[in-house]
Amino acid sequence: MGEESAQRIAALMSEAGAVTVERAIDAGEVERLFRARRLAYPALERLGPVLTEDICVPRGAVPEMLARIQRAAADNDVTIANIAHAGDGNLHPLIIAPEGDEPAKARAKTAFDRIVADCLALGGTVTGEHGVGLLKLPGAGEELGPRVLDLHRAIKAALDPRGILNPGKAFPA
Repeated sequence: MGEESAQRIAALMSEAGAVTVERAIDAGEVERLFRARRLAYPALERLGPVLTEDICVPRGAVPEMLARIQRAAADNDVTIANIAHAGDGNLHPLIIAPEGDEPAKARAKTAFDRIVADCLALGGTVTGEHGVGLLKLPGAGEELGPRVLDLHRAIKAALDPRGILNPGKAFPA
């Protein structure tokens, strides 16, 4: 990224209300910022269990997706923090649901389902780097469509004709 672009991004972030904007060039400063990012998740866990997933949208859709995540949080009365690789569109909405609060867990799931739907509506994918897992299967099914799902099923049948590997998990027939 050029210096002019970096300055413009910093200015936009400040205009949008960022408390601080930091840039790192040398290896020590880069490591310091990455260490802060890595420590964000354990810090959030102090508020309660964290539903951790990732989605990925086109870079130009990141601001809109972040706004939609905020609305999903507000509409479902849940706390959602975002850790992101915003430069490539990969977002990690981290939804916090207090221990033992089943209604909060249900609201967290509703918020997450909405985030997945919004991601797909913006031309994104249900996963940028962490895979699908059970929570995102419905969104992955919607994203992939029936032809690709049939292909997945055919490969599974060819490699596991007796259906003994992870039975009934992903895209059962």
